[in-house]
Amino acid sequence: MKYYGKVFRPPSEARSLIVQATVGCSYNKCDFCSMYKDDTFHLRDLEELKVEVKEYLEERPFYKRVFIADGDALCLSNDKLIDLCDFLAKNMENLERITAYATASDILRKTDEELKELRERGIEMVYVGYESGSDEILKDVNKNSTAEEYILATKKAKAASIKVSATIIAGIGGMDKMELNAVETAKVVTEAHPDYISYLTLDLFPDTPLYERYKSGEFKRLSPLDILQEIKIFLEHVDSEGTVFRSNHASNYISLAGNLNEDRERMIEEIDEALSEENYKPEYLRGF
Repeated sequence: MKYYGKVFRPPSEARSLIVQATVGCSYNKCDFCSMYKDDTFHLRDLEELKVEVKEYLEERPFYKRVFIADGDALCLSNDKLIDLCDFLAKNMENLERITAYATASDILRKTDEELKELRERGIEMVYVGYESGSDEILKDVNKNSTAEEYILATKKAKAASIKVSATIIAGIGGMDKMELNAVETAKVVTEAHPDYISYLTLDLFPDTPLYERYKSGEFKRLSPLDILQEIKIFLEHVDSEGTVFRSNHASNYISLAGNLNEDRERMIEEIDEALSEENYKPEYLRGF
């Protein structure tokens, strides 16, 4: 099966079949992100893609999950997404679920009925990059979304029984806005109530505008202990009963896992222990 450019997936999709229905990201202007900088965004020809997937599955019929790539596959029309989902269901007898990245605007652009159709056709969950709940920080990093849009999009998807996994980036506001990032993001998660939270840690990539701001001294990067403190502030302020919390991404300095609000105090204690002992993953073991 052909793949174009660099293909990314959430850690939880490690055993999923990656079906690249779009290439790159339709926006591709976030100041912190280097994921799709080398790719020109375009839609794959679905008939060509289906031939590739069918041939691939003939030799590998064991897949039970599908992740539709790339950066915001939900930008596809409902007709194309339904066509693809129906094809996957027909050719994967053990298919359990389909997931995809989605932007807030992708979700808000679709009607309630369109989202329900996608759920009925097998799309069980979407991954939405909140990054931050602060409009000030979102504007700083040229995210092209607002906190209110994340709240509305999450509620709209969940109303259609589509689960939402929200990605948050610790340190994206820099030292000057560390507490702002933590507190405002906690407010958005409290209001939106996503099913899952994946807490990442900011990495700076040389080919991004945020890296240039860091090199010039305009953006002050958080230390590992500051990152842990920011996540602690978030946990102290968030109220999202039942949301699954994970910070076990390769970029994180320590691994945290639990359910809100049940495991909040335990996770805060784990952060306090790491802070007091300065016990965290060294830089050379971090990835993205």
